[in-house]
Amino acid sequence: MIFKFTRKPSSKKSDEELIAEFSSGGDLDVLGELYSGYMHLVYGVCMKYLKDREDATDAVMQIFEKLIAEVPRQRIENFRNWLHVVTKNYCLMQLRTKKTHEEKLKELTADSVIFMENPYDLHPMDKEDLDIEEALAECIERLKNDQRECIKKFYFENRCYNEIAALLDLDVNKVKSHLQNGKRNLKICLEEKNERKRQAY
Repeated sequence: MIFKFTRKPSSKKSDEELIAEFSSGGDLDVLGELYSGYMHLVYGVCMKYLKDREDATDAVMQIFEKLIAEVPRQRIENFRNWLHVVTKNYCLMQLRTKKTHEEKLKELTADSVIFMENPYDLHPMDKEDLDIEEALAECIERLKNDQRECIKKFYFENRCYNEIAALLDLDVNKVKSHLQNGKRNLKICLEEKNERKRQAY
């Protein structure tokens, strides 16, 4: 489905007039009036890319927040076209972020499976019964505080080294070290769980 951006008229003021008024005065009601005419179309584009009602609804609100800062700084000749580009780019960024997050989680989970299966030749029934996610969550909680926080922020919150360093007030190299040591300790913890499980059979 192709969504055409055409504002529903809510006042006699044009897009250009509303943009100028908001840019000069910063009145959010003015921006709201401008944006409200396009919200249903923004939502439609977000649904097209994000494929989820809740995500699309959140995106509509996040894009409005983005406009508060962007509109006064931009030279906007055609708000309809400009908003379409902003909406599309926002959705693509969300998809890229989600993909990166999923790849990190997949990497950690894959490592966990290897950790639990490598040391021993497991019986097929053991493999079926292994709850990797539950075991992984338990082992993460057993990590030292800095290791645990770095693991959570990198793999589950999709934050980069610099962000984690700033949030935890750590040097970037310390963050990398905590991640490396945390993964090693996860391996040890998971292997211990696997050994206990093997001995139970």
